[in-house]
Order: sequence, then structure tokens, then C-alpha cells
Amino acid sequence: MTVTPHVVPMNAPDDVSGLKALICSGTLAPAEIVAVIGKTEGNGGANDFTRALATRALADLIADATDSTRAEILERVLMIWSGGCEGVLSPHATVFTHTPATEAAPGKTLVLGLARTRAILPEEIGTIAQARLTAEAVRKAMANAGLSAAEDVHYVQIKGPLLTPGRIADADARGAPLVSRDGNLSKPLARGILALGVAQGLGEVAEADLVQENVLADMGLFSRVASTSVGGEVDCVEVALMGNAEGGGSRFRIGHGMLASVVDADGIRAAHDDAGGGAIAAIFAKAEPAARVLGLRTTMMSDADVHAERHARAALSAVIAATTGRTAVFISGGTEHQCPEGAAPIAIICEV
Repeated sequence: MTVTPHVVPMNAPDDVSGLKALICSGTLAPAEIVAVIGKTEGNGGANDFTRALATRALADLIADATDSTRAEILERVLMIWSGGCEGVLSPHATVFTHTPATEAAPGKTLVLGLARTRAILPEEIGTIAQARLTAEAVRKAMANAGLSAAEDVHYVQIKGPLLTPGRIADADARGAPLVSRDGNLSKPLARGILALGVAQGLGEVAEADLVQENVLADMGLFSRVASTSVGGEVDCVEVALMGNAEGGGSRFRIGHGMLASVVDADGIRAAHDDAGGGAIAAIFAKAEPAARVLGLRTTMMSDADVHAERHARAALSAVIAATTGRTAVFISGGTEHQCPEGAAPIAIICEV
């Protein structure tokens, strides 16, 4: 199957006009949409409801266009949203389609594999049990993409649940212990656990190292291709795994790299080169706040008015825009176990 990414601008979290125009023009067939990865303009926190609004709006459009129900679309199409469009980030959705391959592109080209876990119990959020379920889903996504070698995987976008008041109340009613009683404090734990699950699924972390006391403690344990995000709008772990495979049939290729800081333009260019250096179709990155950048102090970690992750997304968005000419970029915060400490992952899809 041929994988094609379509970047669609959004004027509001519930704006579907861009995707509707692509459908009406025949640029893409709604029945061939398999995944959506996008940025909404909410706060990115536990109470960011723009992600759920965007999911509902796009699901309803695809359902109407395919004579399906919303529930059927949400079962078939994986939707991952990250809130927070600080700086020059432009709200958008990258819509992925699967179409029958008409001819083989030269060399290894873009493939996409999707998978979901069962519903995650509140008491499993941020725990090794969730990591193991994630690892299993990653292996399923690899198989779904037709990949057998971990080195051919370049990007694994994960979305998982965080703790909400309702989930905390549910656990309390059953007497189940939780990793946290604060939804926002559960975010880094949940993101880190998802990343360790990716690392375990790809063989980057040994099973013996997958223990609770290592979570957010041993930062030498990480995946080089994971990008994790959490929200209250999902109850399972969703996996969108991308890599390159012979006979993929796509006219795109994906590459990845590591950013040394939020101002690492050379790291952006290196990831572009890893993808083949062609015209850029989509960019996915993480932004890591830092107390010092280029040797001098920043206020990211001490600003009581603006969260550190929002500072970092704003800074990185400007550097990516200046380096690539693109503002419709997926940048999420928090790099727990997703890279060497102090770095941040980036993946770029280019035309072959």
C-alpha cells in the first residue's frame, strides 16, 4: 500500500474545511484515510479539550463522507492530537492515506503501521504494566507496516491516557492505587512509560531494566524514535509507527535525528538529510525545556506564568520555521525516555 501524508491547515479545533476541500476535489478518498496526527491550539494540559473537539469534528466529516457512524470511524482511523500552538506553530492536521500501490518506488520508502492496546485502567497509567502493553502494540504496528528490522523504524508516535478526575474517582471506588492524584503531574510519568514501552518493543531496552523504579530516574534508558503524548480524550494506547521498506510503493521517505537543544538548526538539517533531502512533506519534533541554552541562563524553568513546555515549543517552532520554511509542524513537549537526556527527537518526511 502507498502511504501519503496530506497536511491540512485548521482555522479552529473544529475546522474541517481544509480536509473537506481535499475530499471534494478528489485529492484524497475519505475511505482511504487511516490516521490523523495534528496540533490544536489548546493549552496542551490535562484540561485541553480542543483535542477531543478536533477528533469529533474530523470523525464526523469522514463518517458523513463514507456513510459510516462516528464510532466506526474512530475504530478504523487512528487520531492523535497534541495541544499547544505557541510561537509560530500553525494549527493543522497531517492526514495519512493508504492507497493501492501502482508502481514500486526506488529503494526503501515510507510505510505506516497502526495498533491499539485494550483500554488502560486508571491504576495502570504510568506503570510497567502499561509499558508492556505498549511494547506489544509497537510490535503489532511493526508487523502491520511490514517491517521486521527495528533499524528501519524512524518514528513512533504514541498517544495514551492521563489521569482525569473521573479516572481517579473510578480507581478510588475500587481501592486501586495510582501513580499520582494530579492529572498534570501524571503527564511526565505516562509519557515516560509509553517511551519505555516503545524502547522495549523495538529492543532498545532490556526486559530486566523495565522496572518501576527506573521510570523518570534512569534517563539512560530511552528510545531514539519514540514521540509520546498523553491526554484525557483517549482510554487506550494508540500507536502510529513509521519507517522505510523495500517495495513500499510510496513517493515519500522518512528520516530522523536528535536535536541538541531547541535552537539546533544543524540537527534539523541532519534529520532532513536522513530522509533523503527532498521536498519536505511533514515534520514531527519534540521540544525540551532547558535552564541554559547556548551557555546562558533562560527563564523557561522558573517562569510562573508560562509553562516550560510552552516556552520550548515556541522557541523550537521559530527555529524550524527559519530552517525549513514551515510552520505547520507537529511539536509536542516532554522528552521523558524519548532521547538522551537534554536532547529531543525529530522526524521528517520528504518526497523521494
